[in-house]
Amino acid sequence: MTLHFFDALETREPDSREQSLLSQLPALIEQAKRAPGWQEILKNVSGEQITSRAALADLPITRKENLALLQQQHLPFGQLHVTPIEQMRRAFMSPGPIFEAQGVGADWWRCSRALFALGLQRGDVLQNCFSYHFTPGAFLIEEGALHLGGVVIPAGPGQTEMQVQAMSALKASAYAGTPSFLQHIIKKAQDIGADISNLQKAMVSAEALPDSLRAWLQANGVKRVLQFYGTADLGVIAYETLNADGQVDPGLVLDESLILEVLKPGTGIPVSVGEVGEIVITSLNTQCPLIRFGTGDLTKVLPGLSSCGRTNTRIQGWMGRADQLTKVKGMFVHPQHVTQIIRRHSFIHKARLVVSKQSGQDVMTLACEVSSLEQAKTALETVINSIREITQLRGEIRWVEPGSLPADGILIEDARVLE
Repeated sequence: MTLHFFDALETREPDSREQSLLSQLPALIEQAKRAPGWQEILKNVSGEQITSRAALADLPITRKENLALLQQQHLPFGQLHVTPIEQMRRAFMSPGPIFEAQGVGADWWRCSRALFALGLQRGDVLQNCFSYHFTPGAFLIEEGALHLGGVVIPAGPGQTEMQVQAMSALKASAYAGTPSFLQHIIKKAQDIGADISNLQKAMVSAEALPDSLRAWLQANGVKRVLQFYGTADLGVIAYETLNADGQVDPGLVLDESLILEVLKPGTGIPVSVGEVGEIVITSLNTQCPLIRFGTGDLTKVLPGLSSCGRTNTRIQGWMGRADQLTKVKGMFVHPQHVTQIIRRHSFIHKARLVVSKQSGQDVMTLACEVSSLEQAKTALETVINSIREITQLRGEIRWVEPGSLPADGILIEDARVLE
């Protein structure tokens, strides 16, 4: 296949890219300091001093928990946004809660590069199965697809038979959502004899994509299956690409408007190429700046350049968490969520949330130590409702005797096996 690129930025010399990115830091710092929150974080910092990676590394890291605390003190955005909310296009609330905003401008979350790499083009009909409920995931995809001239079916997750009907009737040529839900849709179409053969491309995220699942999707008609890595705060961070042979190139290519650091967790020390560390991102977004944002996600930088022709840094992709924060069905579940459930129900003395996979779907089971099993049984539905209210996800309950759970400080156990 002939290689095509979104623009000339993707193939520029790495040194030229580095110089261009770093040259934008002084103006970014000064713009950020117009927001009171960043003024406090970057006090005594002059933008003209921040012209190198070494100077950038002297700035403090801001983490998601920092955002939550600042937002609690100064609703809604912790005084970190230069653009006021009344000038934003959309506002979101992710579990935590953490509030995010979509500012003014096309392709706000920079998804069009990832979709272009997939082969999405004008006239493609994309069935968007990311959630449109409170969180920005669906809009991230939608803005990128519209920017490329695609048509979007705002399907959201769930209602599998309706998904198949829409996909068949509207002849969707592309899918966006979790890979496991796409598998579920394909199996439903096969069960009811629906024709969804027009579907040829899929952009997936929010959960692991094992080689076996990608191969299954390709064997069942979806010839191109690529994944991206991103967050609600930053948008798309990196994405998979295809080489001249039409094969998926190893790793994910970093977006052109981000500065990546991979640091040894808890130390702030850069790791070597090939060594696993925490992803820290500086986004060159002047409306909602994020400077040295610690994602808590782990990855490693891959050596060499991609055979797809793009010259930016490649990362392995998501390789786990530096903390116990866990993504379930595309939503983050925090250790403090488990603590909130325990505090809400006095008869639960200790709990551990176990995340597993059953029939390709994420399943949450809360193991609870209780002193009175009879009391616990009568409160089963109440606790299940608490799980859903606090995490915005369904969960099951397993009652265990006192002392049954390990005394290892772990509140969330990810028991999913990555192939």
